[in-house]
Amino acid sequence: MGSPKALVSFCGSPLICRGLKRLGGIADELIVTSNDQKSLDFLCSSVTFDNKLKLRSDVYNVRSALSGLYTALYSASNPFVAVVACDLVFPSAPLLLAAQKALVETGADVAVPVTSHGYEPFHAVYRRATCLSHVQAALLEGETRAISWYGKVRVHKMSADEILAIDPRGGSFINVNTPEELAKVEARILSGTLTKADE
Repeated sequence: MGSPKALVSFCGSPLICRGLKRLGGIADELIVTSNDQKSLDFLCSSVTFDNKLKLRSDVYNVRSALSGLYTALYSASNPFVAVVACDLVFPSAPLLLAAQKALVETGADVAVPVTSHGYEPFHAVYRRATCLSHVQAALLEGETRAISWYGKVRVHKMSADEILAIDPRGGSFINVNTPEELAKVEARILSGTLTKADE
């Protein structure tokens, strides 16, 4: 992207603000994990998030998806932790609520959507009490992949049918990895090609 994704301008504000605004209403706390705390200080002064937001640096000095996941779980104070990547353009509050409900009903430790691309660990909900130690153990073993420890816990796989019933347009997992991708999605939103349901 050429600069930190969280801070890339998208529809007039930093991309990270989009996810926080879409999901802030269902969260008791909002935790942003980043080793670039200074550039994100502006988030804490925003009244939009009702003082629910905390910035946390990685607990382990390892740059990996797994390290960010561990920091999120470690920093959380609630039993269920929704973990969402900052570059998702349409993160879905209803889908995360359904994942939490699945954890309660099934007793699973992770509720994660499964798409044609595989697991979506950064639009999933985790049971903190059981997941934290397994993520830490994987980190200490040198693992970096976010799902490397899934075999040690009970995973509820959210099927395509389950996902489509909540998100019929399937946009929850759209992310932007290049300036071209970002510009394309932004243009569709600003032109009205994407409906309010998409947004």
